[in-house]
Amino acid sequence: MSPREQRMLALLHETFTPLECQLDDDSARHAGHAGAASGAGHYRLRLVSARFEGQNRISRHRLVYDCLRDLMHVDIHALNIIAVAPSELQEQPPSV
Repeated sequence: MSPREQRMLALLHETFTPLECQLDDDSARHAGHAGAASGAGHYRLRLVSARFEGQNRISRHRLVYDCLRDLMHVDIHALNIIAVAPSELQEQPPSV
């Protein structure tokens, strides 16, 4: 795991106290992409947290982006977010 990923995970755990936090580096699939030229990564995130209860999808994404604000556009070029409240676990299919 890279230092960048360790920092992302530390921030996510500190902010959300997640029941599940899965971060996958998808950067290799985007090699040659203009955004990848700067060295910033492409990531997929699945996060299950009680902080998402009662929040709509846009609010959940804002919470995640706020948490990772200092890394966005510097270390993170793209972030695919699946943000789930614990009460929705049975409704949400498992990540692939």
